[in-house]
Amino acid sequence: MAAKAIMLQGTGSDVGKSVLVAGLCRAAKMRGLKVRPFKPQNMSNNAAVADIPGDDIPGDDKAGGGEIGRAQWLQAIACGVAPTVHMNPVLLKPQSDVGSQVVVQGKVFGEARARDYQAMKGRLMDAVLESWAKVGEGADLVIVEGAGSPAETNLRSRDIANMGFATRANVPVVLVGDIDRGGVIASVAGTHLILPEEDRRMIVGYLINKFRGDVSLFDDGIKAIGKFTGWPCFGVVPWLKAAARLPSEDSVVLERLASGEKRALKVAVPMLSRIANFDDLDPLKAEPQVEVVFVPPGKPLPADAGLVVIPGSKSTIGDLLKFRENGWDRDLLAHRKRGGHVVGICGGFQMLGRKVSDPAGIEGSVTEAEGLGLLDIETLMEPEKTVRNVSARSVQFDLPLEGYEIHLGRTVGPDLARPSAIINGIDDGAISADGKVVGTYLHGLFSADAFRARFLESLGVKGGGIDYRADVERALDEVAAELETHLDCDAIFGLAR
Repeated sequence: MAAKAIMLQGTGSDVGKSVLVAGLCRAAKMRGLKVRPFKPQNMSNNAAVADIPGDDIPGDDKAGGGEIGRAQWLQAIACGVAPTVHMNPVLLKPQSDVGSQVVVQGKVFGEARARDYQAMKGRLMDAVLESWAKVGEGADLVIVEGAGSPAETNLRSRDIANMGFATRANVPVVLVGDIDRGGVIASVAGTHLILPEEDRRMIVGYLINKFRGDVSLFDDGIKAIGKFTGWPCFGVVPWLKAAARLPSEDSVVLERLASGEKRALKVAVPMLSRIANFDDLDPLKAEPQVEVVFVPPGKPLPADAGLVVIPGSKSTIGDLLKFRENGWDRDLLAHRKRGGHVVGICGGFQMLGRKVSDPAGIEGSVTEAEGLGLLDIETLMEPEKTVRNVSARSVQFDLPLEGYEIHLGRTVGPDLARPSAIINGIDDGAISADGKVVGTYLHGLFSADAFRARFLESLGVKGGGIDYRADVERALDEVAAELETHLDCDAIFGLAR
């Protein structure tokens, strides 16, 4: 018998669907259900490495796994299962203002400009439905996350992310409105107004997310929405404080991050235009003595930062050019002269070298850029992509690491003689002669608790070493408990079919 399913769609992007799905997945798991997450189409440069069921590629090969959105990776953890590529069969990774890399069932399918992608969608629906069938095997319940809004009627004819999927798979929909943005009554009622009847009848009700204060104050709002739509309300969810301890997927959240109270170590992270896998910083953010500051374009890197982390990028050369435009190269050199430390991860590691070359134009029309010159290395972009979960060890501290690789490019140069890590038995990364500049291809570097504690200690921070993964599990439990309190989860799960 096929698994039952329910889908959450938003009145717009960034209404909190990813966290709500994760919380509902954990709530269903705590009820003893075998639950799985699913998102037909995602757009994010925060990717995770997932299993490819039936793939017999050895783990030490370059392509030992497939890519999915980080949110589906987290939702799989909430379900207590290993993530697979079928949980997010189509992943778009923006690499320019007009185009994205298209990943299908974990593997690079091609590249497409926005208009070309719309025409491609019809061919991708088959992959979505194939993955949909696989995810439901052996499950009691599948909780599906939409993308963007079903009210984007101009995209409806080729939609695979919202009602195009829901109607094909016959999955009932719960609409999510974000009250923190304002205008939530209009956004819910407006969605009802402009949806065609075929789509409107898929919606079984709605919920309101991110309410601050006494939720009873929205009682009249519920009555108004009911008058306009006839839809039942499944509840009003307060601002979920525990969600801040969960990995974030969309870079839009970075625009809202600001520095907080004074702490022992300030970590500055330049907000690259194609920033990728910035959740690498989450374990540092969780440390009570560490302040992580994401620095937006146009703002200088703070002079009082003890550590600068250059994160991953979906467009290394493009972001390297923007790095210089912002004057961050000068800030970084000044930081080094003050004795500051620098860590570059993946694309950030490549930027730290003397040069990045892309003769085949894999990333775009600019085929070469001068690096930041803090490591004596050079990188050549090559078509073959490394995607794998790995076992690793820190060379500096002789401690185990955990993480994954998702990158293009081959790096060479004298500083590789001082590797920062051993990944699957092979040297990785580079360290400057004074030990203060570190580069690595390993995403998830700071997730290993013992390494993070020792690394922070080397920067003068005492008392590090929280159990990061356990804290994520506790946060998921807390989100689930809040949803059980404020939503009619019995009704939501009961409407799954």
